[in-house]
Amino acid sequence: MTRVLSVTSECVPLVKTGGLADVAGALPGALAPLGVEMRTLLPGYPAVMGAISGGETHDLGKVFGAPARLVTGLLGETRLYALDAPHLFDRSGGPYLGPNGRDWPDNPVRYAALSLVAARIATEGVGDWVPDVLHCHDWQAGIAPLYARESGAKAASVLTIHNVAFQGLAPAAMRETLRLPESGYTSEGFEYWGQISALKAGMLWSDAITTVSPTYAAELLTPEFGMGLDGVLRARANVLTGILNGIDLEAWSPPYKSPRGKARHTAALRQEFDLPESDGPLCVVISRLTEQKGLDMLLDALPALLDQGGQLALLGSGDARLEAAFRQAALRHAGVAVRIGYDEALSKRMIAGGDAILVPSRFEPCGLTQLYGLRYGTLPVVAMTGGLADTVINASPAGLDAGCATGLQVLPITTAALAGALTKLCALWRDRTVWQTMMKNAMAQPVGWDRSAAAYRDLYEALTGPR
Repeated sequence: MTRVLSVTSECVPLVKTGGLADVAGALPGALAPLGVEMRTLLPGYPAVMGAISGGETHDLGKVFGAPARLVTGLLGETRLYALDAPHLFDRSGGPYLGPNGRDWPDNPVRYAALSLVAARIATEGVGDWVPDVLHCHDWQAGIAPLYARESGAKAASVLTIHNVAFQGLAPAAMRETLRLPESGYTSEGFEYWGQISALKAGMLWSDAITTVSPTYAAELLTPEFGMGLDGVLRARANVLTGILNGIDLEAWSPPYKSPRGKARHTAALRQEFDLPESDGPLCVVISRLTEQKGLDMLLDALPALLDQGGQLALLGSGDARLEAAFRQAALRHAGVAVRIGYDEALSKRMIAGGDAILVPSRFEPCGLTQLYGLRYGTLPVVAMTGGLADTVINASPAGLDAGCATGLQVLPITTAALAGALTKLCALWRDRTVWQTMMKNAMAQPVGWDRSAAAYRDLYEALTGPR
């Protein structure tokens, strides 16, 4: 049995802002049948403490200036550790942003505390449980491998990069506050353009680095996608691996067994969004509204869809300008309906009722919505980047002739190419035989955790030896 401590700032169903939470929530259960005991360390946000209060506690003394405890509990069958440090985590707002929508100014200290306690567990254990592997997710746990190395921990360390755009930067003057060694503040260490980078520290002090798709792993080695850290990753390319995310097949299970069952859900979705009947595909978007997600391009490409009878139902929030622009599009076009916000139950109804799901991201480390689309036979139209490129089989002439296509890929990632893909989507939708074949192909794709969990198990064993 390999023991792994997963260190994360998010975990479903307790706290979520993105795909990191889904991965952190799914991995322990996916790994358990493979002989891996994964326990999860989370910050003691109010939602976390409310879920596991009453568990066993361990006094940690002062952590960055005030008393803290480690509280244990269960989430389903997963053992959780919560860092109960009220001075750092007992506050309203999101995990990273205050009620004013801005980063908490002490975020570097908050997540350094999470990393410091992770390193302490890796060194001393909790009771008689000592991890063999310290698995750190994103910059919020990025300093943990360095702290663990400094404390003499024997556990191997893995850093998973979910999105390199978020690097956990802190002013250089905080080095002593964060208890970082002076020797590490160099261009070959955790220094990044005159600041401290928690993510860079994780890249350099971990024994292995993973990211969430093979294509994104290759993209990270380039200046276009590496966000200034491509050189660091090229130097460590021998320990970098891309392992695709999966989805929870029970949580995301379509309410029909075959493509024929979708029709009534499509009709129900049109009614819910007050969309008229149409002779084109009903496309859905469920996304943060940002330029990274390519939604400005979608606005410009919309005529290619609407002019052929296609429709759009959108659920999301984010950039105020994009929110306003999509609202205006809904006012101008009867075939466009918009809901600002997020509602998981509604998102499932949209994926069940949509004919296609649009994911035109300029970059996308893995992406989960296209996997949900495949699972539900809601054909993905995706930019050819990151995990989108790895999970969707393009309806190219070869893909259609071979009978294996599951969606459409957009390349280059431009408005014109997206418009062309939407035009092609409408043509494919009108050929019901081809469309039904593509839906069946999509629903047959393996999108769960089986293969990915095995890849993580193999990585842990390569670092520690079989148990």
